[in-house]
Amino acid sequence: MPASAPEAVARMKEHHNRKKNMFFGHFDRISLSSKLVACTIAVLLIGVSVISFSIRALVSNYMLSKTDNQLKSQSQMVFENIVTLAKNDNAGPNSYFLQIQYTDGTLDNEGNPLVVTPLMPQLQDGIVSVPVLPTDGDTSGITFGQPFTTQAVVKQVVQVQNNSSDSNNTTKPQTDPNTQDDAGNDAGNSGSKNAPNSSNSVTTILSNPSSNANHAAVSTARSPWRILPMTFTENGKERAVVYIGLSLSDQIDIVSTLSRYCVVVGIAVVLLGGSLATLIIQHTMTPLKRMEKTAAKIAAGDLSQRIPSAPENTEVGSLAASLNTMLTRIELSFHEQEETTDKMKRFVSDASHELRTPLAAIHGYAELYKMQRDMPGALDRADESIEHIERSSQRMTVLVEDLLSLARLDEGRGIDVTGTVKLSSLVTDAVDDLHALDPYRAIGRMLIGLEPARDLNHPASLSLTEGDWPTITLPGDASRLRQVVTNIVGNIHRYTPIDSSAEIALGVMPAAIDPKQLSGLPATDASMRRFVEAAEVGASMSTGYRYAVLRFVDHGPGVPDESRPKIFERFYTADPSRAREKGGTGLGMAIAQSVVKAHHGFICATATDGGGLTFTVVLPIEQMPAAQSAQTAGKTKEAKQKSSWFGGERKS
Repeated sequence: MPASAPEAVARMKEHHNRKKNMFFGHFDRISLSSKLVACTIAVLLIGVSVISFSIRALVSNYMLSKTDNQLKSQSQMVFENIVTLAKNDNAGPNSYFLQIQYTDGTLDNEGNPLVVTPLMPQLQDGIVSVPVLPTDGDTSGITFGQPFTTQAVVKQVVQVQNNSSDSNNTTKPQTDPNTQDDAGNDAGNSGSKNAPNSSNSVTTILSNPSSNANHAAVSTARSPWRILPMTFTENGKERAVVYIGLSLSDQIDIVSTLSRYCVVVGIAVVLLGGSLATLIIQHTMTPLKRMEKTAAKIAAGDLSQRIPSAPENTEVGSLAASLNTMLTRIELSFHEQEETTDKMKRFVSDASHELRTPLAAIHGYAELYKMQRDMPGALDRADESIEHIERSSQRMTVLVEDLLSLARLDEGRGIDVTGTVKLSSLVTDAVDDLHALDPYRAIGRMLIGLEPARDLNHPASLSLTEGDWPTITLPGDASRLRQVVTNIVGNIHRYTPIDSSAEIALGVMPAAIDPKQLSGLPATDASMRRFVEAAEVGASMSTGYRYAVLRFVDHGPGVPDESRPKIFERFYTADPSRAREKGGTGLGMAIAQSVVKAHHGFICATATDGGGLTFTVVLPIEQMPAAQSAQTAGKTKEAKQKSSWFGGERKS
């Protein structure tokens, strides 16, 4: 037995856990809205029940207290006016019950202690309610002057007898209400029409209610009584115990009516509250259901779906805003991943294609040499084949070096941005290189600046004017930035006529935009306009960062609008055949963009007025001092106080 006790405990625990898991399993299958409605109705039921019982108890205690006070305050008056009240046996004022049990040895005709009931209110059809009281003057268990509650016995008046006697003993009613007559009915004295010392008395014969008695009166007569016990003293001697009582039927009727009213009102409150709770919960759950449908659409692959917005001060609105932000980032990341995957596929395909061309040429000329080496003039043809193989290997070497550079830049290697670059000297060398490549090309050295907006139709723009270049020094990798400038100048040399002019402009301007934010902008015309707007704000407020702006303008055939954003894609060439003839690999602009972004800069290609292509490179120099920004802001505020927008009126 001791060994099996732990097993029994374990089985009981397992059974308990199984039952608990089964209960919570069924409970968890219920929808949240149903749970909330059920909880609301349960709370309303509990609240209504507690309030109803509290009201019932409060009213019952209050009315019982009033009955006790009435008994105590009216007891002496009732006792002193027994005769008057007895004459109004069925009247409204006679609602008191009065019984006198003599304890001084006074006996009735049968030799029992005399019991007189002067007051006994009658109801319809002679129905009376007789409270159950101690007999023979027994006072055990009661306290004089302290009311108590007792049950009632329902009786019906069947006969009333008028008695007269000169004897002192007959001045008191002689019949005990608990005695029975020959017919077996209870008999009792309802009261004396005179004072206790009077010689006239009335004997009332009582019996059980008949079957045709009024049911309402019988039901009322069953109500308990509130009894106040007192002592009757005469000439300093205690003669009897007096019981004065009031029926609690009215109080019970009021409490019952109030209880029914509370039940009806409670049911109405529960129904109304449950209906309102259902409507409110369903309305509150509607956004969650929309979220569920939106999530299902997103799970099906439609990442453009968004959860309908709601006020953000609510839980649902805050959740919707957070989920929409998360969905936007997920969609952006997904699209970026798709673009990266597509670019990687194109990159691998283009790299394979570009590498296959020189490899095929090398393989072909090698095979040609093998076939012709035993033929006459093989030496001359061998030199020609070797020359073609050398050119193909050189092209493949350049291509591999460019691919290696891109790979290193993508990994954040192969560039040192902690050095110092003299940009003006670097651009001067690039101009000299272009002069050497195209001696007959007209190259203008321009100074770039910001032209403020004149109106809505003429926004701010970058303007080129003649002037000497400023000396510009900025942090960066000189060799990599030289590669950027060389690639752009090389494109001008390769893809524009040698007799077309070109302009190279350099300048410094402030702009109210963070370099990291600037480097994240796409290479589009809209991004260029955004930088110009930031430069306009920076020039007016002298805030933000100082940027070096470098612009290369050519007047060649240009690039179509739909193709310009693709210039910085890897292996992109507007005319692949011309690019191969000119020795291009299609990686120069991709390398240039990677280098500029590594310097937290910006590069884009725009159309030149009159035809051609313009490359703009923006590189950060330094952040403007806060003191200078505050001083400029103070001057601007002072200038605004001096004049208004409308005509130079002075502002107060």
